[in-house]
Amino acid sequence: MHNFRELDIWKKSIEFSKKTILITKDFPFSELYGLVSQMNRASISIPSSIPEGASRDSNKDFNRFLQIAIGSAFELETQIILGAEFSFIPQVKANELINELNEIQRMMNGFRLKLKI
Repeated sequence: MHNFRELDIWKKSIEFSKKTILITKDFPFSELYGLVSQMNRASISIPSSIPEGASRDSNKDFNRFLQIAIGSAFELETQIILGAEFSFIPQVKANELINELNEIQRMMNGFRLKLKI
């Protein structure tokens, strides 16, 4: 078992989730049950999947939950792109978010490779 609270990927994904939720507060009300809901759920799924995997008995199981977190990160990246396309997020801010999210994706992939399966 791993202590997820000590993992940089978990800490960074928590911070990123908070940023995402703050950004979506400025979206139009008509998107509350659409893009806002999707983005918030995807952003919360990333840091939530990490401790769920860390609690498992094997690195193989942990790896599977990291893959789920990575999938949520790519889903969120697409949603950020859509948010910018619909002008809900300024393009400069969307680029910053995507760059930060790409760093989290790389960190999770690197951590997966370090796990002995």
